[in-house]
Amino acid sequence: MRIIIKGGIWKNTEDEILKAAVSKYGKNQWARISSLLVRKSPKQCKARWYEWLDPSIKKTEWSKEEDEKLLHLAKLMPTQWRTIAPIVGRTPSQCLERYQKLLDEAEAKEGADLDLTGPTGGDAGPSADDVRRLRPGEIDPDPETKPARPDPVDMDEDEKEMLSEARARLANTQGKKAKRKAREKQLEEARRLASLQKRRELKAAGIELKGKKKKKGMDYNADIPFEKKPALGFYDTTEEKNRQIEPGFTNVHLHKLEGKRRSEINEEKRKKKQKTDSEGGVGFVPARASQLNKLKQAEQISKRRKLLLPAPQVGENELEEIVKIGFAGENTKAVVGETDNVSSLSDYTPSSTGLPLRTPRLIGGSLQTPRTPLSVRSLRTPTTERARLNRRSQVVKRDLPRPVHVDELTIDDLTYEGSEIEKIIDLEMIKLLKHDAIVYPVHGSKLNSQNLESIESFEEFTDELMNQAREAINAEIKITANESDLPEDWPKFEDLTGIKQCQNQLEINRNLMIKDASRAAKLEKKLNITLGGYLVCYKVSRSSALVKKTLESFEEVEQAKIELDSFQSLNLSEKVAIPKRIETLQNEVDHLVRREHELQERYATLLNQKQEIQLRIEDLFAKTNGNA
Repeated sequence: MRIIIKGGIWKNTEDEILKAAVSKYGKNQWARISSLLVRKSPKQCKARWYEWLDPSIKKTEWSKEEDEKLLHLAKLMPTQWRTIAPIVGRTPSQCLERYQKLLDEAEAKEGADLDLTGPTGGDAGPSADDVRRLRPGEIDPDPETKPARPDPVDMDEDEKEMLSEARARLANTQGKKAKRKAREKQLEEARRLASLQKRRELKAAGIELKGKKKKKGMDYNADIPFEKKPALGFYDTTEEKNRQIEPGFTNVHLHKLEGKRRSEINEEKRKKKQKTDSEGGVGFVPARASQLNKLKQAEQISKRRKLLLPAPQVGENELEEIVKIGFAGENTKAVVGETDNVSSLSDYTPSSTGLPLRTPRLIGGSLQTPRTPLSVRSLRTPTTERARLNRRSQVVKRDLPRPVHVDELTIDDLTYEGSEIEKIIDLEMIKLLKHDAIVYPVHGSKLNSQNLESIESFEEFTDELMNQAREAINAEIKITANESDLPEDWPKFEDLTGIKQCQNQLEINRNLMIKDASRAAKLEKKLNITLGGYLVCYKVSRSSALVKKTLESFEEVEQAKIELDSFQSLNLSEKVAIPKRIETLQNEVDHLVRREHELQERYATLLNQKQEIQLRIEDLFAKTNGNA
């Protein structure tokens, strides 16, 4: 089996097939185009078209402007020839070859100026063109940018088969739609010629027809859309003139004219049905309510999300050990059963951290205070925490207002004098106030060292004693309560309490105001001492600043005047020199234009000579073939 490697040098037949295929299939169906060429792939066909066969490719000599643009863009975007090519107006391969040629010429010129060309004989090294030229046996890496090779006289069988297949496929250059369009176009042209001939014959007979062009659509400036023309004849229109305009027809909304929509009708039906159900189902209220509750519960269950719990941190064995430890503690408490020893049988948890071997030192270097057994207390549990919160006073529980400053609160601050028992109660109340102010402080209060002593002297009672006291108070209240005395005594006590409170608050505010005033006076005195010198020197510093600013402005004016004189003299000298420069440049331009004309004429003569020589060669070749 013969294996064909796609690629290689392009031939004339392949170029002609590619041109015909592009004219038929366009520039997007390269796979279909490459199917006509046995030795070429779609990518190679596309490259050949855009690099060599495209009629828009410029194959003339490079101008000086194009060379300058190429060198400038190559400096800005090195090796980006596909980006540079559309800007210059050439193909990427042409840009690359021209750039290499310009570099070689610049290198040769620089070497000639510095006498670095070396010997010109056979000992000379290879030039840049010799290095880039292909050796015998090497494969051209970019054959799409090279001219096509002439076809041999005796072509291979596969090439002949390729030509015949391409000729057969490209013969039908039009499809069904193109043929139909061409046929319709031909009929339209025949119709136009027939109408033209008819008009000419009528005109020769003395009949002239003005052809009216039929407009597509409607001319809203000349015609009336949806016009209903009345029938021909005479009719009485007095009734129409006397007819009154319906006032209800003006300012009518669109939805009234269109009527109700289907969605609105369905919504009204649904509301009507709901109303009838609610009115007609009075006798079955319990059953209906239970049914609605069931539906709601089912809907909630369906909407309820799935419960996602984290992975358990404790295993089955650890849970069993914890349960065994709890049972052991309960059994021990049941065995002992005495109230004196129950407090010592609390739920202890083993410590996870080991004890240090030595007593840790404090920051100062001294040893830490030894931990006695009395200082060790059991940790808080929910039960003990709940009991502690219940032992709080009613004022703290209900979050009632409390005095902020309780440092100097004594028995003399009370508003009335009572018996010895009442004084003892008042002293206990003061202790309780100080205790609550320290343990549960109010926002804005300050602690004092004396308050800590009051905490140590405060005695806490057990829950049993507190319950007994509450029961005794309730029993005493039931015995001594008199409803008739309460309305008479309560307003007096309330008024006295409010007046005393306002007096204390006024005194506190006065003390604070005096402190703030003395503090403000001290700060003002300090500021006068600190900023007095600046206030005295303000006028002197301002005058010196104005003098300095005036001198700077004068210097700027002088500098601007010097620059103005310099630019004026430069303007005069430039006016004299510019015509001379223009004349010199114009002479150079004229010389270059003449030189370009001469070279163009020479190029034209050489091109004519080349064509004549080619014609002679073709004639000689034809004669030799004829003789053969």
